[in-house]
Amino acid sequence: MDIAENAALVVVDVQRGFEDLGFWGTRNNPGADDNIASLIDVWQASGRPVVFVRHDSVDPRSPLRPGQAGNGFKEYVEARRGKGGAAAELLVTKSVNSAFYGSPDMDAWLKGAGISQVVLAGIQTNMCVETTARMGGNLGYDVVVAFDATYTFDLEGPFGWRRGADEVAQASAVSLHGGGFARVVTTGEVVDAAG
Repeated sequence: MDIAENAALVVVDVQRGFEDLGFWGTRNNPGADDNIASLIDVWQASGRPVVFVRHDSVDPRSPLRPGQAGNGFKEYVEARRGKGGAAAELLVTKSVNSAFYGSPDMDAWLKGAGISQVVLAGIQTNMCVETTARMGGNLGYDVVVAFDATYTFDLEGPFGWRRGADEVAQASAVSLHGGGFARVVTTGEVVDAAG
């Protein structure tokens, strides 16, 4: 696998509000945060651009809504912001699932910088990470998802169907990879290729 010299790492919604398991329920992949941190470190050390995406929920019940402590980035992400030296960094805020529908316009920023490859990590695998990956694929980007640098929660759907977080994440990975929207790989593969 090749990681471009100017590939952008897009860190999706790694916010403190997702630690409220009373609100979200059972999560998967307890190693995701360490993997996200390692990707940020590799990107910053190599001078590649990083996009930090924050979800500003409009749901009055959400721990991710502005003005709440949960809206802020997790401590390890906040500690790394601005540490990329001369590398480009962008903060995108959004209130929908896709980081491409945030402010400022991530697509315009990426294209303006000549970036055609994005690597995605963050929360939730099947929601904002998947939606951003799908849209990136539709917009013509070479999209890579570092699967083990994402996590999600148990989910209930129609007809009383309920799936565990691992099942939900795997279904998302199969749809993205099998559907041609993105290459779904491990953090280790990305780090090795980016080194």
